[in-house]
Amino acid sequence: MPSPTVPLFPVPRSFEVLAAPGPAPGAPVAVRHEPELPEQGYSLVRDAGGTQISYRDDAGLRYAHQTLDQLRADPELSHRAVRVRDWPDFPVRGFMLDVSRDRVPTRRTLRRYVEILAAARMNQLELYTEHTFTYAGHTAVWAAASPLTVDDMRWLDALCAAHGITLVANQNTLGHMERWLAHEPYRDRAEKPEGFTIHGRHRRPSTLQPTPENAEFALGLVRELAATVRARRVNIGADEPWELGKGRSAADAAERGLGQVYLDHLLRVAVPLIEDGYEVMFWADVLADHPEVAGALPTSGLVPVVWQYDGPVHARAALDRATPEQRRQWAADGFDMDALAGGFRERAKALTSAGRPFWVAPGTGAWNSVIGRLDNAVENLLDAAEIGREHGAGGYVVTTWGDHGHHEPPPVTYPGLLFGAAVSWCLDSNREMDLAAALDRIVFDGPGLGSALIAAGSVADVVDAPLLNGSALSAVLFGREDVPAVAPEALAEAERVLSAATDALAHARPAAADGDIAVRETAHAIAIARFALALLAAGGVARLTPAAAGDLLHRLDALLVEQRACWLLSARPGGLDDSIATFAPLRSALVERAAARQ
Repeated sequence: MPSPTVPLFPVPRSFEVLAAPGPAPGAPVAVRHEPELPEQGYSLVRDAGGTQISYRDDAGLRYAHQTLDQLRADPELSHRAVRVRDWPDFPVRGFMLDVSRDRVPTRRTLRRYVEILAAARMNQLELYTEHTFTYAGHTAVWAAASPLTVDDMRWLDALCAAHGITLVANQNTLGHMERWLAHEPYRDRAEKPEGFTIHGRHRRPSTLQPTPENAEFALGLVRELAATVRARRVNIGADEPWELGKGRSAADAAERGLGQVYLDHLLRVAVPLIEDGYEVMFWADVLADHPEVAGALPTSGLVPVVWQYDGPVHARAALDRATPEQRRQWAADGFDMDALAGGFRERAKALTSAGRPFWVAPGTGAWNSVIGRLDNAVENLLDAAEIGREHGAGGYVVTTWGDHGHHEPPPVTYPGLLFGAAVSWCLDSNREMDLAAALDRIVFDGPGLGSALIAAGSVADVVDAPLLNGSALSAVLFGREDVPAVAPEALAEAERVLSAATDALAHARPAAADGDIAVRETAHAIAIARFALALLAAGGVARLTPAAAGDLLHRLDALLVEQRACWLLSARPGGLDDSIATFAPLRSALVERAAARQ
């Protein structure tokens, strides 16, 4: 296996430094088509006679030139003879960016993501959409969201195509439709118009009633969005239909089974798209609970995507610390939480048992974290690569969500994105890669910011208070009730790590065009994380003295001013107020506690 110190990204599966000099400046480069190479594969030999490239297809040629550019730029390897032979583990290596949980990126931010994806050899991009596209005739739903327009999508599609990336339309079609169902013209489409209760909290309606009329409505949205891009692949979501079978479809689900009710809706949306010539992706979480559905799926044209965002070890640690009340709530909500400790192997069991192909979708660990959950993300990304490769998965999609306001800025997503890109290219040669060095070289074009992000991303693990799908830092800010106790020594170490990361940022020298923005956004995310540590150290707002609550209130107000400023550096204004509003309960509690001294 190549050494993790090989200064190439991703580290090739076969790399040799030969005992001979490399080519002189200006030596010829010969290019030869070699159809026997694996898909997207290439070989490259540099010696005294020049450079010889063999490639399978356009992608292989592009990746060969990327490697050649890196070799020429390296001060040691540029003068050495080398031999490289490389191709990917997964044909499709994608990234899915949530643009519907308040944060809609500017075109400049989207361009930056495309540049990073191209440098990381990812070849698919999805923008997860619920309501943030200018759907014709539905202005009430997206008017305040600064949505993506038809021109935005066509511009992005052309940009992606120029970088060898497929832009895939992604529109949810069953669950997560709350931004639509909140408006009167759409409320009657809901499975439970009155809303529902989950995790002990009442929520507004989020799931469409599984009727032919609603399937036709959802299908129209997908077709309208898909018409803005050239790809013949779409993602129709259909995940987490919390209310399904518990409202208007309850009698049907009781008679025919919830899995069959789900499958009928899925196929009402998917089959017409398949007949239109699309390959249709959908999230496969419902299949985990209803394995009988897996065997009834069409054998072609439909791609189940198995997602899982907690690594098995991390999930087990969180589950082992769960309180009896938490376990009672999970049981009441119908969740088999212990299955999460089985990782992708368990999540894909319904499909592997039925012999059905699937894709895998791990996560960056950025959401619900403030500054990242990097240790968990690395475990999760490796688990996806291992299980996906074992079962011949055709695609590996790194996801970054925006749950509860998408507070974290883009740089917090970059470590997980880059590591996922590397291990989906070649797991064996990249599992021990130097991620900080790769960030500085591939993303930031200069030293310092990569190591600061890696250090800050480790803090969720340092506090030793594991949670599922989130960190204690985020949980204490937004009123999550299952925050484990954190030991004083862990808090002290976390503060030391974040303080050192803050100091390191002062010496970071990213030369990338948005390097100054990335430094500012990262510094602010670290500042919010340090504020969260102060709350954890106090044991929550209720245990603060009035004077301490007043100090934290002033500190929070300053952080929120900077949060607004940083948001507008990379995202559109629509959604900003909604995201900031998620801090309102914390701010109100601090105001009330500070007033107690009067």
